[in-house]
Amino acid sequence: MELMDVIKNRRSIRAFEKQEIAKEIIEDLLNCARLAPSAKNRQPWKFVIVKDKVKNKIANIMLEVEEKIILNANEKQWHSSVKETAKIIKEAPILILVLKNYDDDWKTGDTLSIGAAIEHICLRATDLGLGSLWIRDTVFAQKEIAKEIGHENMEMICAIAIGYPAENPEQRMRKKLREILEWYE
Repeated sequence: MELMDVIKNRRSIRAFEKQEIAKEIIEDLLNCARLAPSAKNRQPWKFVIVKDKVKNKIANIMLEVEEKIILNANEKQWHSSVKETAKIIKEAPILILVLKNYDDDWKTGDTLSIGAAIEHICLRATDLGLGSLWIRDTVFAQKEIAKEIGHENMEMICAIAIGYPAENPEQRMRKKLREILEWYE
C-alpha cells in the first residue's frame, strides 16, 4: 500500500479473527517500531509480546484493579471501558505491552517517542492486512501488569492488540483541517 492509503485505512480494530500470526510478522512490526524517531535517540521503549494464558491473565488483572477502584470510590454510577477492553484483549491473538524505564527527567520526551513507535506498529499492521488497537485502559493496572511479566521496575505505558480484523469499521469523525491549523507569517 502507498503511505497515504495506509494512513487513511488505519482503524482501531476491536474484533479479531481466531487466526495465528507468524512470529516473523510480529518481529516485522517491532522492527518498524525500532526505527521510529526518539528524543535524543534515547529509544526508550521495551516491547513484551504476550499470548494465550498470560494475555488473559493481564485482562483479568485489569478487571480486578477496576473492581477495587469502583469499591474504593463507592460510586455505583462509575463507568469505564475496562470491561470492554479486557474482552478485546482476550479475543486478540497477540498483545504487545509497551514499557519504559521510570525517568521523570525524560517523561515527556520518552512518552512522545514511544507514541511514534506505537504509530509505526499500527501503520505497519494496516499495511500487512492486520488490525490493531492502541490500548490506554491498561493505565489503571500498569504496575500490577508490569509485575506480572517480571518488569516491576518499569512503567507500562500502554498495550496494543494485534490480529487479523473481523470487522471493517468506518472512519470516525475527524476535525476539519481548518479547525486545528493556524498560520502566522
